[in-house]
Amino acid sequence: MGTAANRTHSLAAAQDFLTFVRASPSPFHAVAEARRRLEAAGFERLRERDSWLNLRRNGRYFLTRNQSSIIAFVVGGEYKSGNGFSIIGAHTDSPCLKVKPVSKKESVGYLKVGVECYGGGLWHTWFDRDLAVAGRVILSNGSARLVHIEEPILKIPTLAIHLDRSLADGFKFNNETHLAPILGLAATEALNPDPSRKHHSLFLNKISRSMNIAPEQIGDFELCLYDTNPSVIGGASDEFIFSARLDNLMSSFCAVEALIKSVNESGSESDKNIRLVALFDNEEVGSQTAFGADSDLLQVVLKRIAAADVDNEKPIGTAFEISLAKSMLISADMAHAVHPNYIEKHEENHRPSMNKGVVIKQNANQRYATTSVSTAILRHVASKRSVPLQEFVVRNDSPCGSTIGPMLSAKLGLRTIDVGNPQLSMHSIRETCGVEDVGYAIDLFQSFFEDFVNADAM
Repeated sequence: MGTAANRTHSLAAAQDFLTFVRASPSPFHAVAEARRRLEAAGFERLRERDSWLNLRRNGRYFLTRNQSSIIAFVVGGEYKSGNGFSIIGAHTDSPCLKVKPVSKKESVGYLKVGVECYGGGLWHTWFDRDLAVAGRVILSNGSARLVHIEEPILKIPTLAIHLDRSLADGFKFNNETHLAPILGLAATEALNPDPSRKHHSLFLNKISRSMNIAPEQIGDFELCLYDTNPSVIGGASDEFIFSARLDNLMSSFCAVEALIKSVNESGSESDKNIRLVALFDNEEVGSQTAFGADSDLLQVVLKRIAAADVDNEKPIGTAFEISLAKSMLISADMAHAVHPNYIEKHEENHRPSMNKGVVIKQNANQRYATTSVSTAILRHVASKRSVPLQEFVVRNDSPCGSTIGPMLSAKLGLRTIDVGNPQLSMHSIRETCGVEDVGYAIDLFQSFFEDFVNADAM
């Protein structure tokens, strides 16, 4: 465990994270919450469809795409054309169940909602949970609004062991037939039948009432199911966070907070670089979308910044290409803490523990983008704030996951390092991480923004 000062700092950061994650039941809400925090810190909104005629030194900016991805950046006070970018990348999505385009189902007197599996979730953890929905609604006039139903309206019930004794030997289920949540009883909807709809009228009424609109105003929607059980701090000594969507809203939160703290506490007047946070959607399904990390989003934004006038000074012709050679990306995604009941699943010399610091993730087959060069730079910036670091490598007989790091590193030629806070139960509906690691990650990212230029000059 860390010092008392770090404990207090991390507990405050952890409690702030609870506010963030509770407000973010979908990627749309995560971006909206990040935007709220950025605007409160004086960041100005840019739009991709507008011309960025003239940026300002020490200017704070952000833009969104699809309402589910967001990029925020600060222009250093000593920035000159061709200087580098200090980048932290993360993602806003998590494995979940999403409502199907035609969700109306009924079986033996029960109303059910058809759902589709998004990402590689541990779907057995979704059974017997108090579920609700959140996401984006497109109204009949073409406008978009977010919806967040907070009361539990859905449940995926398990089968009683009395009806299938084989359940004692292992819980097996079919994702299509057994994962459909129940909404209510058919007798209730029979009072207000509407056979023309693709969704149950009870379901649409819940959505419309929460938005204070008529059901007829709902044109379409993208809705995620989520567990209404709130995120909390737990453990005998309040050392854990029990929450949904730690992967990867924890990294997203820490990146945004570090960017804001870096300019609010130490300023950007002496920074020669541009500090930038990029939070992408769709990492859990491969990132190959218009708003994922494998899109043109980051490249387009970096090019437009490099090509923009700054305080009416014209950029040099090869500013973008030069800047990439002076830049670095931290790919921030959660890491696997050693599991006390499955110790054998970790390589014996690489067993990260919760509350002992940020994890550097490495893989010889390049599933992570970490190199010795990027590791040396990170160790230097970590030392500035006494942030402990750990290392993770998968066993040779185990598969290895991946992140946005390798694809962005390859696409842009950036020096890149993959890091993350250690957690248990990744991709469960309810995950666990350490309280102190929240403060460690924010401190590490803040130090990176403030000291990368100096570390790179050594």
